[in-house]
Parts: sequence; structure tokens; C-alpha cells
Amino acid sequence: MTITKEQVLAALSNVEEPDLKKDLVTLNMIQDIHIDGNRVSFSVILTTPACPLKAMIENACRNAILHFISKEADIHINMTSHVTTQKNTGVPGVKNIIAVASGKGGVGKSTVAVNLALGLVKTGAKVGLIDADIYGPSIPIMFGLENARPQASKLENGKTRIEPIEKFGVKLLSIGFFTDPNQPVPWRGPMVSTAVKQLFNDADWGELDYLVIDLPPGTGDIHITITQTFPVTGAVIVTTPQNVALADAKKGIGMFMMDAINVPILGIVENMSYFTPAELPENKYYIFGQGGGEKLANMLDVPFLGEIPLVKGISDSGDAGTPIVLDEDSVQSKAFIDMAKRVAQQVSISNAKVLNRPVVSQ
Repeated sequence: MTITKEQVLAALSNVEEPDLKKDLVTLNMIQDIHIDGNRVSFSVILTTPACPLKAMIENACRNAILHFISKEADIHINMTSHVTTQKNTGVPGVKNIIAVASGKGGVGKSTVAVNLALGLVKTGAKVGLIDADIYGPSIPIMFGLENARPQASKLENGKTRIEPIEKFGVKLLSIGFFTDPNQPVPWRGPMVSTAVKQLFNDADWGELDYLVIDLPPGTGDIHITITQTFPVTGAVIVTTPQNVALADAKKGIGMFMMDAINVPILGIVENMSYFTPAELPENKYYIFGQGGGEKLANMLDVPFLGEIPLVKGISDSGDAGTPIVLDEDSVQSKAFIDMAKRVAQQVSISNAKVLNRPVVSQ
């Protein structure tokens, strides 16, 4: 039996992309089909390297060829990706801007932002991270860069170009790189807005799939400046299980949903969900309550991105400048990487909703 390209496409048209609810052929996700006798090879172009359904899609493609064409087919599938984008982010080379926010302080928002950025890098994405928490920048500490200073160069037009500092594969900028870490930053609103815009506009970010923004707590000037100046792809909301945090998280979500801001909610992350002793990693103690973040997500009809345990190693690793997601053997690392994959998944879904199809960059 001679296998044809048309047969391969017909077979793969029975494989649906679970998030986008259309088949892979219609979505133009099948490319580079090559046939040599009973050897069939092709590429599946996913919408993100962090796709949590990669293995399932690959298995479905394999089964489709075996079922609809030949049980004797020798199948070789190259699972690759081109990260989708829905609009011009206003920052050259950056495909998606992800805001990480919380209604109140003390919920571990910066820890989630840092490990989200690193989790995306570990899946193969190109990632940048802006510390927009002007009054309390913590990114320099969490990356072990307290005394680091970015390089700057003068362009021909007289403007200054800042080179983000790269560590662990993430490009970083923080107001903490430009201020004395022992002194407060007593800036008024206009100065804050100008400083934040410079972290976006005056930096050479290169080509990035995701630019993660660690916002300050609450719903203030910085949030409005960023969301009204740059087309943010979506927001990740961080909360803890107790009611006081959930109430503030709800207000934070409400801000992003306001008509004047209108930023999609990618989902809710529940941090400090339960305590797990290092010597008893299977035990879970819900000391702040249980299931509050998931209940809020269900109530507001937004995705729930997962639970992050309360473990001393997470804070210790951040204080030491080596975030926990870098420890591949830890349960906490897996929790953050799973969360990062779900965030990337929601970015792809949000982009597809805007365009009614995925945009594949060539």
C-alpha cells in the first residue's frame, strides 16, 4: 500500500486540539510531511513549548495514522512550537506580556512570578521578567543580584538603551538595580509611572515569548499605567486560601475586568495552600483553610492554575538567590512547572479567542 500526503492529512484531521476545539489540520498545525514507503514523518506545531497536553496530542496523532492508514506505518513525529501572539505588545520582539498581581501583600506574589518565569524557561520558552514593584523590589534578592547593575549604551539618536541582566535563562530588569537597596524609594505617582515605562521602553529585550511583570500589591498607579500603556495578554492572580486574601484577590480581578483596563484573567494561583513537612512529603496540612482559591475561580468562571504548597525550602531558595523551581527533584519545582504550563496554555487559548485562530509566527 502506498501512503500519500492526502491520507496523512485526512487521518490527522480527526485529531482535535483540546484547548482550541478544532482539528490540527484546520489549525495549520501539521507541517513538513515526508513519506518514504511505510515511513511517515511530520511536525506538529504547538502554540507553546509549555503545552501541558503535548504527550496526549502526540499519542493521538500516532493512533490516527495507525487506525486510518496502516497498522504497519513507521511513524516519526517532531513536536515543536511557535508561541502565539494576538497583538502588538508595544515592546519590540515581545509576543506576550503576563501580569502577575495580587489584591494584597504577603501572599507570595513575587515568588510565584519568579518561579513562573523560570518554569516557562524550563519548558523551552524565551522569557523576560520585569520587577514593577517599585516600592519593594525583591527580584534582585531572589536571583542573587543585589549588587548587579545593568549595562547601558547610547544610541545614535541620543537615547539610552538598557541591557537586561540575564540569569538562569531569564532576562531581568528591576528598579532595585538602579537604587540603593538600603534606602526607601519615596516617589510620587508621575515619577513611578515614568520609571516603570522606562523598564519596558528603554530596554533591549530581544525576542521573547513571554515577558512576566511582577506588579506591586493592590490596585494602584502602576497597574493602571502598565495596562493602559501596553497591551497585556493576561493577568495571573495570586492568593492564599484564607478569606481576607480571597476578598482582596476578588477586588484585584475586578480591576482587570474594568472597561477602562479590560485585561483577560489567565487564572488564579493559590499559594501557601498547605504545609508539607520535608520529612513527610506526602502529608498535607491545610493550616490556612482549604480550596478557597479554587472556589473563587469557579465563582468568577476563571481558570484555576493550581496549588503551591507552604514549604520552608521555597522561601529559603528565594532568599539564597536560587528559586525552588531550579531544584528539579523537588515536589515544589513540579508544582511551579505545572502551573507555568497551565499559564502558557491559557495564553494560547486567550490569543485564539481574540483572533478566532492561533497565530503561527514564521
